[in-house]
Amino acid sequence: MRAVRLSVLDQSPIISGQSAARAIEETLRLAKRADELGYARYWLAEHHAIAALADPCPEVLLARLGAETARIRIGSGGVLLPYYSAFRTAEAFRMLEALYPGRVDLGIGRAPGGDLRTARAVGGGRLPDAERFPEQVWALVGALEGSLPDEHPARRVRLQPEVPGVPQVWLLGSSDYSGALASQLGLPFAFAHFINPRGGEAVCRAYREQYRPSPREPAPRVIVCTFAICAPEDAAAERLAASIDLRRLHMALNVDRPFPTLEEAAGHRYTEEERRYVLGQRARAVVGGPERCRAEIEAMAGRYGADEVMVLTITGDYASRLRSYELLIGAF
Repeated sequence: MRAVRLSVLDQSPIISGQSAARAIEETLRLAKRADELGYARYWLAEHHAIAALADPCPEVLLARLGAETARIRIGSGGVLLPYYSAFRTAEAFRMLEALYPGRVDLGIGRAPGGDLRTARAVGGGRLPDAERFPEQVWALVGALEGSLPDEHPARRVRLQPEVPGVPQVWLLGSSDYSGALASQLGLPFAFAHFINPRGGEAVCRAYREQYRPSPREPAPRVIVCTFAICAPEDAAAERLAASIDLRRLHMALNVDRPFPTLEEAAGHRYTEEERRYVLGQRARAVVGGPERCRAEIEAMAGRYGADEVMVLTITGDYASRLRSYELLIGAF
């Protein structure tokens, strides 16, 4: 079995009783530690108007995160492209590439990242047009590489800053739509197992089989992203997972509040229906001690044919989240 590369996805969680400023401080702290520990990448997610998550603009936070780290690749997981101009997004990430050459990833997705009212506000009064997403991705890559055709209106627009490197573009998704688009455009693909834990193996297999090589990416590449909680023993990890169980119930019930602490999670009295629901959501996550987590992550990488596994960890306190990442990479 080939060695599994590990990376980090960070949603900058706001834990109950803490502030958004604290969540951002903890993102910077975790990024520095992930860099020291040897994680391959550190991606920031974009979300809007959600009480539990603090980062609506990963490209801004990445500018600071790059200065706090030295080796690790940094990127978005991802920019919600239907809200934005493809050219303007290319400019922002070309600037990050100028600041941190050879370290920048541009992960792009098409989900709204919030409810419809929020989507309309972020979109300047209009709902994001996901129908144009393939065209936007194509135009973004073409602008970065200078490969837009002569008839394209942005073909002769100078993309600045003019530096030799370009960010590495990844297409993100949790369905066969994104996998098919990534294969057609010759882009690496990141599958969100933590959103959709069923059917992803087939999506990634079809992506590899149908992949059209491109000059930038001659062969397909796959990241699978999973939720994971690692503690010294399996039982301790299960106790930490109570917070994600309650958070998922909150999401299902449209309860908009910060991420529950362990104490809040332990105090919730589940109905039988609620208990069945949260246990059904556990397929999105790897939970256990170091050996159990390693075995499950290696098995997941094998099923997906993944070159890399990206880990999203949220617990009811920042210290156990950091410790989970330390224990996990120690197991590998």
